[in-house]
Amino acid sequence: MIDIKDKSNCCGCAACVQRCPKQCISMVEDNEGFLYPKVDTQVCVDCGMCEKVCPVINQSEERKPLGAFAAVNPNEQIRRESSSGGIFTMLANKTIAKGGVVFGVKFNKDWMPEFGYAETMEDIAPFRGSKYVQAIVGNAYKKAEEFLKAGRDVLFSGTSCQIAGLKKFLRKDYENLLTVDIICHGVPSPKVWNMYLEETCSKLMKTRTDGKNSVVSAKGGEYKSCIEAVSFRSKINGWKKFSFLLKLNFSTFDGKNTDVFLENVQKNIYLRAFLSDMILRPSCYSCPAKSGKSGSDLTLADYWGIYTLVPELDDDKGVSAITVNSKRGESLLKNLGIILHEAPLEDLIHKNPAFAKPTKRPENRDEFFKDDGNGVYDKVRLLCKVPFKKKCKRIIKNIVFGMFSAKTLGKIKKSITR
Repeated sequence: MIDIKDKSNCCGCAACVQRCPKQCISMVEDNEGFLYPKVDTQVCVDCGMCEKVCPVINQSEERKPLGAFAAVNPNEQIRRESSSGGIFTMLANKTIAKGGVVFGVKFNKDWMPEFGYAETMEDIAPFRGSKYVQAIVGNAYKKAEEFLKAGRDVLFSGTSCQIAGLKKFLRKDYENLLTVDIICHGVPSPKVWNMYLEETCSKLMKTRTDGKNSVVSAKGGEYKSCIEAVSFRSKINGWKKFSFLLKLNFSTFDGKNTDVFLENVQKNIYLRAFLSDMILRPSCYSCPAKSGKSGSDLTLADYWGIYTLVPELDDDKGVSAITVNSKRGESLLKNLGIILHEAPLEDLIHKNPAFAKPTKRPENRDEFFKDDGNGVYDKVRLLCKVPFKKKCKRIIKNIVFGMFSAKTLGKIKKSITR
């Protein structure tokens, strides 16, 4: 039976919950806001199935990708709406065109990420864009299995540990399944995300009104009810200078107000907490699915520093880095009808080190989650300063280099290395 004594040994994939024949396991939130399995021992028959499908207990071997590429979606609108190069949408389109189903992560009514599935291209849009919060898996694995057994093509996208969980849950290979994971350095706490939203919405509404016009559209004081849109990776100021975007639509006694909050990655409190690695799930610091262990067919990421490889792609609109991990993934990728720029695997991993290495746990992480009465803003300002600067060094370097043409890049790099 699943018994989590060390929280770093659970990635929260919920494979155990969905596979349990007695349905006696539930996911329970801890004080940090992460979900962990809890077994009803009165119902459990100790069949061991929950342990057999656990991707942490049963880790796969590392796999070297068959190849690595850089590519972009030729549809400029789709690329603008995507975090990187918009390749996921093209893969989804291929699947749906064959009558298949696409699984991805979208926001629910409470602005929490959760898994869902789409059978039309119109329903794919909510899956686009990064969601820097651990998603609720729910019964997504079980639903995907139903579609697979019915003979329908399924594209399942998620983090590496979520794909590993799906693979263990299914317990067999399906020719009609394509799995796509992302290079992920960790999943943040839903509790911290919820706190950040409440604090930010409250601050915005108080500063946008003059004290006489109180907000009347927030239901029961829940300011999140006024949120209209969220983007962790808005490209309004470009791909390299991505920003956090929050759109509010609220009412005061003198009429309706629409407010757009846009903040650069270096300044945004939540992104600072995320990039400092302070608010990640404990298992992220010893991830069980790095270096191809997830078993995915394709892996997607941003191709930061693309100017050193394919300068003509460096238009600041986003470029996808792709590793091909199986013949199935290779076949589908080559049938997308796009130009694939072959990339040295070492270069791609160098620019996305989270492909192979888990994130280092900050020494003061436990202090962040102490119930000390401080909100997210105060905690980040107190605890996330130095780690954030180190984490942003690569991003800032890309922004600086991105300001120059490929012609002058060589001279700049030479001067830096002297």
